[in-house]
Amino acid sequence: MLHRLHLKNVGPAPELALDPLALRLNLITGDNGLGKSFLLDVAWYCLTRRWPQEVNPGLTNGAMALPRDRKQTATLTFTVDGEQRQESEYACRFDLEEETWLGNAGRPVNPGLVLYAMADGSFALWDPARNAWKRKGNSDAPEKIKAYVFSNQEVWRGKVNAADERNWLCNGLIRDWANWQRENGEAFAQLKQVLEVLSPEPHMLKPGPLQRLRRDDATDYPTIIGADEVPVPVAHGSSGVRRILALAYLLVWAWQEHQRASELLAKPPSRQMIFLIDEVEAHLHPSWQRRVVRALLQVVQGLHRQTTVQLLLVTHSPLVMASVEPHFDPNQDRWWDLDLNPETRRVELIQQDFTRLGDANSWLRSEAFHQDDTGSLEREKILRAARRAIHQIERGEAVDSQEVQRLEQELQKVLGSTDPFWSRWRFAERQGGQRP
Repeated sequence: MLHRLHLKNVGPAPELALDPLALRLNLITGDNGLGKSFLLDVAWYCLTRRWPQEVNPGLTNGAMALPRDRKQTATLTFTVDGEQRQESEYACRFDLEEETWLGNAGRPVNPGLVLYAMADGSFALWDPARNAWKRKGNSDAPEKIKAYVFSNQEVWRGKVNAADERNWLCNGLIRDWANWQRENGEAFAQLKQVLEVLSPEPHMLKPGPLQRLRRDDATDYPTIIGADEVPVPVAHGSSGVRRILALAYLLVWAWQEHQRASELLAKPPSRQMIFLIDEVEAHLHPSWQRRVVRALLQVVQGLHRQTTVQLLLVTHSPLVMASVEPHFDPNQDRWWDLDLNPETRRVELIQQDFTRLGDANSWLRSEAFHQDDTGSLEREKILRAARRAIHQIERGEAVDSQEVQRLEQELQKVLGSTDPFWSRWRFAERQGGQRP
């Protein structure tokens, strides 16, 4: 498990710290551009010693972090539990000459399985059975395959091993799903189970029959059956459905491949998993957003009953925050919020107290999202002006009649006829003896 993460002279602020991280669920919120995705990139690097883009240059994200000020030392300090060692602290510094991050010499700690689902559909996996450093003679050396990092297209179509093009690093969702379905074994049973948990009623997703799409394409394409009971090829699924299918596939694929690699090594599977997910609500309808975190907790615990799982989730969604309320346990969960300090104009990372606010509107107004109103900007502006007029009446001050007429006309454009604000507006009118 990742216990602490400190950044100095790197990223959006002179210093940032996730300290201490929760053992089960860590929610990260904040405005665009304040560093949420960056924190996940850094966490992935600290756990695996590789930047996603370093492993797969085809990615447009996951690039190596650089110092804010090259005249000062840039460091990443973190504490992690390994499979064998407890709470080991490490430090990496940026070397200006080598233009790379340098850490302690020798074998890094083994953090267990590390998965990273990026917002654009890319995916990264570090597997201790396939990517951990190995003992060679009197020294430790990294594996040839340092991690598995796939672009969105490679998740679906697979990726060839660049060092040996006869071998595939990953078959991809389309081919693996079809093979699992034909075998009808443990992998396909797990896939069906994960899809059932991740998709909401009445839109439960179920695998349909394999289909050919074109005469000149010998590929057997999986299909998905949704609410209308009509099989749809996964290649034609909506963005939201494809996001769920990819998450389901990658969770099953990662665990299946880890089990097989562990068997070949005659070792037990990992007892730890760390799952990083950027924009967990990406492409999802509100009905799916309301269940996605609970479903992920249920899925990872169900697939790996003997494995301890830690989640770091980035979200922009007030619905996601509201949906977590019944499941949030302050003893094993935390909420982290990135904010821009209005006085210093610096980004701050704050551990917020998680309070049950009840609904998405309340979360929109909370420290997570800082919205004064839950409607349109035009509605917010005219309501603010109307409230000022009401306050003038309550203080016994005169209000210009033409201004009142203008406000009434503007209110009619942004408020429905049953909006509760009309009652307050009419009451102020009666209190003033004239239109407010």
